[in-house]
Amino acid sequence: MLKWLAGGLWLVLPLWCTGEPHFSIALYTQFQHQPPAAVVHAIQDEVETIMAPMGASFEWRSLELVTGSEVSTQLAVVKFVGRCQSNGYDPQSPTGGALGWTHVSDGVILPFSDIDCDGIRRFLQVGLMGIAGQNRDEAYGRAVGRVLAHELYHIFANTAHHGSNGVGKGIYSVTDLLTRNFQFDERESDALRSNKPPMLDEVGDATR
Repeated sequence: MLKWLAGGLWLVLPLWCTGEPHFSIALYTQFQHQPPAAVVHAIQDEVETIMAPMGASFEWRSLELVTGSEVSTQLAVVKFVGRCQSNGYDPQSPTGGALGWTHVSDGVILPFSDIDCDGIRRFLQVGLMGIAGQNRDEAYGRAVGRVLAHELYHIFANTAHHGSNGVGKGIYSVTDLLTRNFQFDERESDALRSNKPPMLDEVGDATR
């Protein structure tokens, strides 16, 4: 999902050189509440696996530890809202809406995304209850990583459009987020590699 903002551009995201086979991306993260280590590891592993078509390595940095002296040519800032944990049944029924969103200013996609951890847990809670307790954090973290990869797709493919079948599609099912394997489709991967939007029709902004 893309979130539109008024005002100026906070941070310029340089385009990578398409001639380079490998480059580094800094992901600055901020958690409203510190999640279990298993969730964090699953998020990071899933993002790096899904984003592999870019040919990039990721540097995970805490936004709280930024000193102002860091230098990054490719970056994104991600804020995780709510509690990123698999436990905690919520009697509130999941409702349609965005699980994550990326900010836009004056038509320019900004490298700032927010992930709704509580919304993801509510959306998945029935499915998570069917997963053994020792595997639940990993499954939940993997799902959060897929939502994050979707938002990074908007940033690094530089597109407000959605794909149709893979991680870049506009609407997710519980199965999409909990299945063992979920990747970008070929056209989405091409868009990431070329930094050009795929030639697909735009679909709704909801990611569930």
